Amino acid sequence: MGDRARRFAGRVAVVTGGATGIGRAIALRLAGEGATVAIADVNAGFGVETERDLRAMTPGSRFIPCDVSRAEDVQAMIAAVMAEHERIDVLVNDAGIPGPLVPVDQLADEAWDRVIGVNLRGVFLCTKYALPALLAAPRGAIVNIASTFGMVGAPNTPAYAASKGGVIALTRQLAVDLGPRGIRVNAVSPGYVDNDMDQRRTRMTPEAAAANFAAREAAAALQPLGRQADVAEIAAAVAFLASDEASFMTGAVAPVDGGCTAFFNLGHRPE
Repeated sequence: MGDRARRFAGRVAVVTGGATGIGRAIALRLAGEGATVAIADVNAGFGVETERDLRAMTPGSRFIPCDVSRAEDVQAMIAAVMAEHERIDVLVNDAGIPGPLVPVDQLADEAWDRVIGVNLRGVFLCTKYALPALLAAPRGAIVNIASTFGMVGAPNTPAYAASKGGVIALTRQLAVDLGPRGIRVNAVSPGYVDNDMDQRRTRMTPEAAAANFAAREAAAALQPLGRQADVAEIAAAVAFLASDEASFMTGAVAPVDGGCTAFFNLGHRPE
């Protein structure tokens, strides 16, 4: 990695949803490049495991239990980071849930509220309460995790698609407001990723989990690059956007999607 190996040395990063999946990969990538990382998550079991792995790279890293949809949780999480480190340089808003995969007329009101609460309200709350620290940082940066489902229509995802479309719009709006104040705000929109977002497959029978994975693999195979991404590939894009190498980028929404949003899919992979 050369000179990039310590791009975040001396900096403090907060990664929400950092206990598992893409968030964990992002946290490990930033810690591997020198950042002290606080991961905020509702999953205490995986949070403690990821904290252990982070501390092997940067001893000051830690796990903080937090439901990003709750203002009091977010305030307490940010206060804990500031009490220990007195700074936040990077905020990665990764926490997200898929919600039920059903048509809009079958989606419970409570399910809609929960998905919007975590995926969109969570970005708002974490940005709001981390803002004073980010403004005090020499080069504050926010990276939001959106989705290709916020860029194009997808079946049976009304709450998830709406939440991620909101994250994209909020990213651009924040870039306008916060750019003059010295903070860059960008987003990454992953496509098909080998990532069980809410550990759903762990609650399935082995046969159902295998079928779920096979369906994702088949859909990803139709895209231009013909495969799912590894979580490390998403983390690499986030690390770039959070780093000084992206110093003239703000308001960008970067699809890391194997080309799926660039392709008018007729039901087969292009040759």
